[in-house]
Amino acid sequence: MSGVESAPPVQGTRWKVWLGLAILALPAMLLFMMLTILFLAIPQLAADLRPSPTQTLWIIDIYGFLMAGLLVTMGTLGDRIGHRRLLVGGAAVFAVVSVLAAFTTDPGMMILWRAVLGIAAATQMPATLGLIFATFTDAKQRGVAVGVWAGGISLGTALGPVVGGALLTAFDWRAAFLVAVPIMVIVAIGAPFLVPENRNPAAGKLDLFSVGLSLAMLLPVIYGIKELAKQGSLVVPLVSIAVGLAFGVWFVLRQLRLPHPLLDVRLFANPVISGALGVFLLAATALGGVYLLFTQYLQLVEGLSPLQAGLWVLPAAALLVVVSSFSPVLVRRIRPGVLIAVGLAVQVVGYLMLTQVGSGGGLALLIAGFVVLYPAVAPSMALTTNLVVGSVPPEKTGAASGLATTASDLGISLGIAVIGSIAAAVSRAQFGGDLPAEVALPEAAREAFTSGLNVAALIAAVIAATAAVLAVVKLRKVPTTG
Repeated sequence: MSGVESAPPVQGTRWKVWLGLAILALPAMLLFMMLTILFLAIPQLAADLRPSPTQTLWIIDIYGFLMAGLLVTMGTLGDRIGHRRLLVGGAAVFAVVSVLAAFTTDPGMMILWRAVLGIAAATQMPATLGLIFATFTDAKQRGVAVGVWAGGISLGTALGPVVGGALLTAFDWRAAFLVAVPIMVIVAIGAPFLVPENRNPAAGKLDLFSVGLSLAMLLPVIYGIKELAKQGSLVVPLVSIAVGLAFGVWFVLRQLRLPHPLLDVRLFANPVISGALGVFLLAATALGGVYLLFTQYLQLVEGLSPLQAGLWVLPAAALLVVVSSFSPVLVRRIRPGVLIAVGLAVQVVGYLMLTQVGSGGGLALLIAGFVVLYPAVAPSMALTTNLVVGSVPPEKTGAASGLATTASDLGISLGIAVIGSIAAAVSRAQFGGDLPAEVALPEAAREAFTSGLNVAALIAAVIAATAAVLAVVKLRKVPTTG
């Protein structure tokens, strides 16, 4: 790529390059581990800080919203100042703010610190992917490297419930934040010694106005969707969504005019790119909302401790790691679109099983349904990045990587906001008010919460089925890799 100052090829100091890859996989592992830890920590955090139901959702949501909204921006910023520099700076900020969040006593301040953590997290994912694609120029080695990076995500998802459960049992919810500090310190110190810098001075200026437009597009839409699930007037949420969509049109028109756009929206004209991103956005949306409710059910309805809840998550998470590892091998013989669609169809079965879970004696069916649906997301999770990045010219791989990561993170955040809000509305309507902020709910509240879970699972099943159809339609012509 012309004008790019990139890392040296893999040959030479091979041990250093692969050790550097381990450093790049750490942030991916941590960010997803922290997400699952926070899910387990929410009941304790809510009982201690006493946030309102709306504040609780924002404590969970704001991190993912800002991270997803700023991924492309941070990828573009990394092109200008250097991906390694962005990685190190973001890791340092993440470590410091994690300490501040751990000792916060006010729900409003917790939302603020979670927002800053989301911004710092946005620096990590595109920086690590950008450095991987620049360092590993051989296609096979790059495939292994991306697989290790994706494996870090799966490992973080698998470790999160167990590590989180152990920490929350031995300490309290503050451990969910403090666990990030040593890992981010390792990244901040190790990256300058083990990871070569990569930047593109010819990438053009960062258009700050486009950054503002992207956030003005995203946040009002999500706020409006969240408010739609609540009882009350529809005027405010509908106006909010309309405002966000209007900013979205403005954003697209501006990108089409800029010589160096923040996001090259013309990439969406490629059916493989738009199809892969759409499929994974839908799949992540379905999973995001149900995962949160699943972990809360284990504690609020079944009365399990955080460690016990984490151990019940482990079988499905372990299968996710296995299926993620085998997906790139299976795609050598099975077309990616078919493999992704089959996985999504299996997810539909798992979601439908959760619609039958009751408030009493439903643990076995709940776990069985989750073991079915959770690993089935692996094909779309493991293959989306290569499908998207492999469909663009080399000079646009950074933007494509940012899009793939954005689809994942935005989907999870939308699932938490949309499906979580609908489930809360169902529970509130059946219970006759907000559920009590207790670690173990009374019988009437348990039944109301379970009804919300059932409805959420049905919605997730419809979304996953839609994603399966989209995979068949949009990705059916993508050949195998063998």
